[in-house]
Amino acid sequence: MQKPQSFRDKVVIVTGAASGIGAAICRKFADEGAKIGLMDADEKGVKDMEHSLSDSGTEAFAVKCDVSVEEECNSAINAFMMRYGGIDVLVNNAGITQRGAFTETLSSVYRRVMDINFFGSLYCTKAAIESIVERKGIIIIIESVAGVTPLLGRSGYCASKHALHGLFTTIRTEIRNAGAHVMIVCPGFVKTNLQTRALGADGSVTTHPQSTLGKPTTPEAVANEIYMAALKRKNMLVLTFMGKLGYWISRIAPIFYEKIMARKFRSELEK
Repeated sequence: MQKPQSFRDKVVIVTGAASGIGAAICRKFADEGAKIGLMDADEKGVKDMEHSLSDSGTEAFAVKCDVSVEEECNSAINAFMMRYGGIDVLVNNAGITQRGAFTETLSSVYRRVMDINFFGSLYCTKAAIESIVERKGIIIIIESVAGVTPLLGRSGYCASKHALHGLFTTIRTEIRNAGAHVMIVCPGFVKTNLQTRALGADGSVTTHPQSTLGKPTTPEAVANEIYMAALKRKNMLVLTFMGKLGYWISRIAPIFYEKIMARKFRSELEK
């Protein structure tokens, strides 16, 4: 598999591009000379990002898109194909989280989380994969350490990320011989507005304080590491010291990890 020397003039599409990790990824790849396609349900936010990138000299194009709606994903990807002629990198970043005990959480909350986190990535990948394979490009999945370990009080979020892991590791095996690639990114806690929009057990935005483990990193630090790992076409990127520590402890001593995690995050189950 040939590794790119840079992403200059490559077409990079990012979902959830209006803020947080998605916006930071857009800026990083733009700084390296890529053409950027931006997708987000926040029309004003994604257009503001488009203008910001364009003002700095980047060729950028934004499309409002709710990734939980397959028709909108297809339409957005088609718009980028018409604009740029193809796609080299798809970054499936759009996501939502939830916090609350499984016994208290409505089934509709799980469906909403899966619609955005899992099906949103599936829909966008389905629409873009022919071009990505043709160009021997890369699909980048912003998963989470929660995609490979349990996470108390976030069972819906955790389930969606585990589902992504299974889907995209399998897709990687299917497209590898064609020269295309899938890179899974597992951040730990990152300073974004994701947690401020977390769904509670009843589906409304929760005001319950979140628990964290270790010092949260920044979207910019995440974007820098993603860029460097994409150049190397890594299979998996686990970020932050605590994220790496948690990943390995969960592999070596899973019951011990569960006990530590349960003590640290028990407040997530308190009302």
